[in-house]
Amino acid sequence: MPQIVEIIKMVAVLAAAATIGNWFLKEIKKSRALRSPWYTPYLSLPGILVLIAILLPVFIYLIF
Repeated sequence: MPQIVEIIKMVAVLAAAATIGNWFLKEIKKSRALRSPWYTPYLSLPGILVLIAILLPVFIYLIF
């Protein structure tokens, strides 16, 4: 039974990552269509979440 719970947790994280990635990709396509600056998608909510996901392990490593 505990293995099933672990698998469900892994699938939930994978689904969340796929959803945020798809959302960020839509923001990139929208900004390209509007000919916005390259950094515009990173200032949106999915962009900020992606940046946090990238930078959080670095900050944790530096703190500990």
